Amino acid sequence: MTAPRFDTDAIFDDDYLYFFAETLEERADEEAELIWRLLGLEPGMDVLDLACGHGRIANRLAERGARVTGLDRAPLFLEWARRDAADRGVEVDYVEGDMRELPWEGAFDRVVSWFTSFGYFDDEANREVLGDVHEALRPGGSALIEGNNLAELLPRWLPAVVREKGDDLVVDHSVFEPVTGRADTQRTVVRDGRVRRFSMSVRMFLAVELGDWLREAGFDEVRFYDRDGEPLTAEGRRMIAIASR
Repeated sequence: MTAPRFDTDAIFDDDYLYFFAETLEERADEEAELIWRLLGLEPGMDVLDLACGHGRIANRLAERGARVTGLDRAPLFLEWARRDAADRGVEVDYVEGDMRELPWEGAFDRVVSWFTSFGYFDDEANREVLGDVHEALRPGGSALIEGNNLAELLPRWLPAVVREKGDDLVVDHSVFEPVTGRADTQRTVVRDGRVRRFSMSVRMFLAVELGDWLREAGFDEVRFYDRDGEPLTAEGRRMIAIASR
């Protein structure tokens, strides 16, 4: 079987920040508040933001008193994150690295994976990531994984989605493959007259499947919520899993 295609360098670049960063920032305060509440965070806790991007969640958790480490493999995003941390007057340990090679064991009270930051690899590698997250946590710690709620998304699936900014645009043509459980997307970026095309593939889950994966990775209890922090239903627009060690 061909390995899933997820070109990190092509996807997470300056074009991504240009088209998406402003919208993501608009709801970042609310999302950080929700993460803080659902994970029962307290000042002084050690938190890993896995695939932290440009730091919009990590820096806000640090402002609340958490000791935060952010891991990402995109140097540009980490530069943004460090500048924002400096502007906010907070300290976050930003580490360039791959989530498939976590260097920590028993180092964190909480791990956060926000905004569909899990599922980039084949099933074996994705399962190994969950196992490494479990090992990175201290006993009694917990992990949060946020992504699409497949039960809600499939009935309203759109074969093409367009995002415009001035004369520039991003077009995603996507199909869901039920045999693999993956959303396969062809993205076209048009910016300043330049056209780029690349593909990406992300594993998607029903809650029952993700729950099984987390328990197989060693977690004892898994709870599910929607993007408002309410118990998950088939109508919830996003899915948040809280897995306890």
